[in-house]
Amino acid sequence: MAVESSHGRGATRNPTPTRFNLKERVIEGEWLDQVEALDGVSRRRTTVTIERPRSILTRNNSPDVGFDRSINAYRGCEHGCIYCFARPTHAFHDLSPGVDFESRLFVKPNAAQLLHAALSRPGYECRPIAMGTNTDPYQPIEERWRVTRSLVELLLETRHPFTITTKSDRVLRDIHLLRQAADLRIASVALSVTSLDPKVARTLEPRAPQPKKRLAAMKALNEVGIPCYVAIAPIVPQVTDHELEHIVQAAVEAGAPGGFYLPVRLPHEVAPLFRAWLDEHFPDRAAKVMATIRSLRGGKDNDSNFFSRMRGQGPWAELLRTRFDVASKKYGLKQTKFPLRTDLFRPPEGNQMRLL
Repeated sequence: MAVESSHGRGATRNPTPTRFNLKERVIEGEWLDQVEALDGVSRRRTTVTIERPRSILTRNNSPDVGFDRSINAYRGCEHGCIYCFARPTHAFHDLSPGVDFESRLFVKPNAAQLLHAALSRPGYECRPIAMGTNTDPYQPIEERWRVTRSLVELLLETRHPFTITTKSDRVLRDIHLLRQAADLRIASVALSVTSLDPKVARTLEPRAPQPKKRLAAMKALNEVGIPCYVAIAPIVPQVTDHELEHIVQAAVEAGAPGGFYLPVRLPHEVAPLFRAWLDEHFPDRAAKVMATIRSLRGGKDNDSNFFSRMRGQGPWAELLRTRFDVASKKYGLKQTKFPLRTDLFRPPEGNQMRLL
């Protein structure tokens, strides 16, 4: 049985980052964690720091992902998903990939202006931009900062194709913009559903919307013509894998035109954080979970090699692949493609954004 977290966060630890040989942190003065007493339990408050990067588009040449550029409006994510492969990025800032990743967030309020500049450059080649590849674009602080909305407004204005991956029903707040973009065939959405069990979801993803809200959002998007796929990502062996077929069925009922799955990945600092989480929440099967993950990852906690990192290897990987294919055929997950148009793109006008 899962044991619910007592502090409302995903990580059970907040280890000091050591991978980059940074000096040991001195816990004093303004560095002290801000806490508040709720029901007699100390809970860390979420803090947000403004970050002003000089560029916003991140490029990649990975052969096993379907995009070559992405935008992340935020750094860190309050959803607190224990399995998040983006957690190690906080170590670059001398912050812990543990609780710091969930509570010490960074916002990029000038993201749309930076994108405006990037799209205005002579010779810019239009290809779909992926949002939500590292941290969720519709995490709770989007309600205040609306950075994702400003990006969507600019992409719609310039007729630039984009995709959004999220596990939040907050995406519905921009449904009027997304509908216009989908009508032009320049936008699609993927909603992540890892478990249909509210208790399991609350343990895995303590501050993300409940699964039923995500499925309701998926249905609402598809009903107005915005293609919303299901991302069963990640699948955690011995914890959520038994739900694979049920999630496929629920996604089909929500109108999903297609979907995909990914086995859990545990790069760098994520592995020890995940082990500690297992020991607290699933002590009865912690060793079995890790043994299965290692069988998927060539005997290691993580496999960073192209292609196999996304699908895994060995008998367990083959079993997941077969189960997903069978479930897709049984319930009618058609895997309909929604190719995004690039021929409608028009560079921004002038030196300033028209939407400001």
